[in-house]
Amino acid sequence: MSAILYDGGAVLGRHLQRLRHAPAILIMTQTMPIVFLLFFGYVFGGALAMPGAEYRAFLVPGMLVATAANGIMTGMFTAAQDAHRGVMDRFRTLPMSRSAVPLGQAVADLVTTTVGMVPLVLVGLAMGWRIEGGAAGAVAAFGLLLLFRFTATWVGILLGLLSRSEEAASQLAGVTFMLPLLSNAYIPTDGMPAVARTLAEWNPISAVSTALRDLCGNAAVPHGSAWPVTHPVAGSLTWCAVLLAVCVPLAVRRCTRG
Repeated sequence: MSAILYDGGAVLGRHLQRLRHAPAILIMTQTMPIVFLLFFGYVFGGALAMPGAEYRAFLVPGMLVATAANGIMTGMFTAAQDAHRGVMDRFRTLPMSRSAVPLGQAVADLVTTTVGMVPLVLVGLAMGWRIEGGAAGAVAAFGLLLLFRFTATWVGILLGLLSRSEEAASQLAGVTFMLPLLSNAYIPTDGMPAVARTLAEWNPISAVSTALRDLCGNAAVPHGSAWPVTHPVAGSLTWCAVLLAVCVPLAVRRCTRG
C-alpha cells in the first residue's frame, strides 16, 4: 500500500506539472462550464415553463454534474496520449506499482477539478442559486460530486487505454459530450418522449443531478419513475460503485499488460 501511495504521488506530480506547462487546457476546462451555465441559464431558461430564477436554481446542480462527467473526456485524452506516445511503455519498465499510474492520473484530475469548481459555484451563486439544505447537505452534495468525477475519470482512463489511437479517442470523446444532454442535467425529463425519458432517467448523470438538488434543497421537480432518480443518493452511490468495480481493475490490468 505504501508503494502504491508513493508511486501514485509521483505520477500525481507529473500530471500536475503537465497542467502547469499547458495552462490553456486548464483555463478552457474552467471557463467553458461557466459559458454554458450563462447560456443555458439566460437563453434556454426563458423558453421553459419554469420561471427564470427557478430554472437557474435547477440548472446549477445539473451543470456541476455535467462538468464532473467531463472527467470521461479528460481521462480518455490523457490516457490515450500516454498509451500511444510510449509513456505507458516507459512506466512498465520502471520498478513501480502499475496501479499507481492510473491512480495518480485520477487523483490529479480530482485535485484540478476541486479547484476548477470554485469559479463555477461562485457564478451560480451570483445567478441566484442558493444552498438551502444546510451545511451537512452541502458537504454531502460536494462529496458526492467529487466521487462522481473520480468515477468518470476512471471510465475515461479505461476507454483511453483501450482506444486504438489518439484520433479514435478524440472521436469517442465527442460522443461522451452528448451524455449530459440525455439526462435531467439541463431540463426535467417529464416532457421527454417515453424512450428518451427512460434512457435519461437511467443515465447516471440524472441520478447524481437529482441527488445534488435534493441535498442542496433546490428546485422541486418530478424526479421520474426509474429507481436511480426516485432514490437519487442511493442510485448515485450504486452507479459509482458499479462503474469503479468494473473500470478500476480493467484499467490497472491494461496498464500492466499493454
